[in-house]
Amino acid sequence: MGDPSVALPGGADPAARTRELRRAHAAFTRDGRVEAPVRAVIARSWRRCARARLSPECAPRVELAEADLRSYREAHPLARVMPLFRDLVGAFAAHGAHLLAVCDARGSLLWVEGEPGTLRRAEGLGFVPGAHWAERAMGTNAPGTAVATGTPVQVFGAEHFSRRAHPWTCAAAPVSDPRTGRLLGAVDITGGDGLAHPHSLGFVQAVARAAEAQLTLLEPDRRAAADTLAALGEDEALLVTAGRKLRLGRRHSEIMVLLAHHPEGLSGEELAIALYEDESVSPVTLRAEMSRLRALLGPSAPLSRPYRPAGPLEADFTSLTRQLAAGAVSAALHHYPGPLLPASAAPGVIRLRRRIEEQARAAVIARADAGLLTDWVCSPWGADDPEAWRALAAALPPERRPAALARVHALDRELGARPGSRGRRATYPQPARS
Repeated sequence: MGDPSVALPGGADPAARTRELRRAHAAFTRDGRVEAPVRAVIARSWRRCARARLSPECAPRVELAEADLRSYREAHPLARVMPLFRDLVGAFAAHGAHLLAVCDARGSLLWVEGEPGTLRRAEGLGFVPGAHWAERAMGTNAPGTAVATGTPVQVFGAEHFSRRAHPWTCAAAPVSDPRTGRLLGAVDITGGDGLAHPHSLGFVQAVARAAEAQLTLLEPDRRAAADTLAALGEDEALLVTAGRKLRLGRRHSEIMVLLAHHPEGLSGEELAIALYEDESVSPVTLRAEMSRLRALLGPSAPLSRPYRPAGPLEADFTSLTRQLAAGAVSAALHHYPGPLLPASAAPGVIRLRRRIEEQARAAVIARADAGLLTDWVCSPWGADDPEAWRALAAALPPERRPAALARVHALDRELGARPGSRGRRATYPQPARS
């Protein structure tokens, strides 16, 4: 068995592999059939393209005009590591008829640099700064697919979904914020058949890791100053502040989650409504809770009028939702330990927990990836979700579907038998109101 991450196995003839892939591409775009030698990572991407109703004749569009692009690039976090990218990739690209490309988390190209002749060819393709190369817009391609999956990828010739890109080969790796895990974009090498070598994928992965290390070094003060809050899958949140790790009590966990979600601040009345099930709770009760929290946290305690975090506060659930919004579903779910403060009955936390769960669930179902769906339905929060089981059955090969379909039928019978449950899906159990 060859390495599935390698586009062109050792000893393979690039011309022969190109002919095989073009036949496979034609078969898929004609009738949806995946044939050898298409790799699993490419087949999954092609299927996402088909579900998005992309045409194999799709062409990129330029979203950012020159003036807008300039200001956007200057403010983008990856601008700080462009000198590193140029040092590591630029010389290699300039002397090898290759291109260095960097995209943001949406798949929009920010920089495309390299040998002038190759740049002119890329302009004819629409592979230019400001162009949108997200997978959902341009189909399978290394930078777009890397940010869609949150994993490194190599795409050779006719593995590209768009026929316009068939003469090209590319390798890309995602780059994340080392403090928060938020996806920032991807670094890519694009050029000819020679880039199908496994060393190209390893090289671009190493460049991405070097960029993340450089970002850490460039922002030591900010890294030290930012408090972090871990509340996913935890009944009591973990707050890291001023070098201390504090396990908060139930009510203090709820307060810090609500303030992390509203960094602009909440009035006393707004926080009380989000915090207490009983709307008749006296404002004195909230003030007493805040007094105890201030005593615990000291200088890191929330400010008042309105109540808000005292400084930068990075929460794990906000990083998760940013990754999901950017389309990095695999990366997001890899770090998803469970629902937000699952035992909390605070109304504001319940609403936020359900919103995050629905966003994650919808992203997993839409991705239609058998691995992600299996992880979801094998978790406590997805075990009783018939729609997820149904999506898993559809994503599995026919010989592996019976067990998933049996679970779908069992859940349909169970939910149908519950009073008032008709048409509803099972969700992660929410705390009962007292």
